[in-house]
Amino acid sequence: MASPITFTSAGSKPVAAYGSGEPAPNNLQRASLKVHKPPQAGGTAKPGDLMYEIKFQFNPKELSLTKNAKWAREAQRNAKKSGPPEFKGSDPCKLALEMFLDATDTMGDEVVKKVEQLFSCCVATEDSRQHLKGSPPWIVFTWGGMTGFPAYMASVTAKYTLFTPAGTPVRAVCTVNLEEISGEQGGQNPTSGALAARDTHLLVAGDTLPSLAFQSYGDAGLWREIADANDIDDPMRLRPGARLLVPALEEIQHGQ
Repeated sequence: MASPITFTSAGSKPVAAYGSGEPAPNNLQRASLKVHKPPQAGGTAKPGDLMYEIKFQFNPKELSLTKNAKWAREAQRNAKKSGPPEFKGSDPCKLALEMFLDATDTMGDEVVKKVEQLFSCCVATEDSRQHLKGSPPWIVFTWGGMTGFPAYMASVTAKYTLFTPAGTPVRAVCTVNLEEISGEQGGQNPTSGALAARDTHLLVAGDTLPSLAFQSYGDAGLWREIADANDIDDPMRLRPGARLLVPALEEIQHGQ
């Protein structure tokens, strides 16, 4: 299992550590979380339209990025050593960071509203619920020239540390955990040149192409599209453990 990688902010001018009470200079690039609508079509495509942007009041002092690989070894009977490991895939990237929020200059409810924005990222969007396919918004962390991967909000923890006499929180530290939305992004599929992204599926015992098509598109009759994408001649002979490409729904519709 890989160890977390930590990035610490650096530059020609020092960034004020959050909690110091002094915001970063205006000439520094501000970090932000760009919140997008999830794609309406099936599969994993590019993020939808930008809904809003959550700007950091203070740039984070560090980012923790984690990536794990999965390996498996087959037992070797009567052997002195274990068999060679076989790569089974990788887990999605995970990004952890902290946001420091402070409203002591106005003593208003800005901190509460910002926390509510973060919490709303953990809930399915209204449009996706209306289409009976609840999906949280897609989030992209950006900071200067650095643009992160499309992710969803895995968890948010807000710790309020200062209050007005009336009980309104005016200072908080929010721990944000983002998890990559897996799947190749549009224009990155070297085999098909498709504009839409493709998902993948690891076959297990009992899987069939019609069941996979129904799971992916809600229409078992589209199993032939999966067969064509994987050059499958005999749909009755599927090997458990094999990984199949699953074309995005918009790719299928574009080709029809």
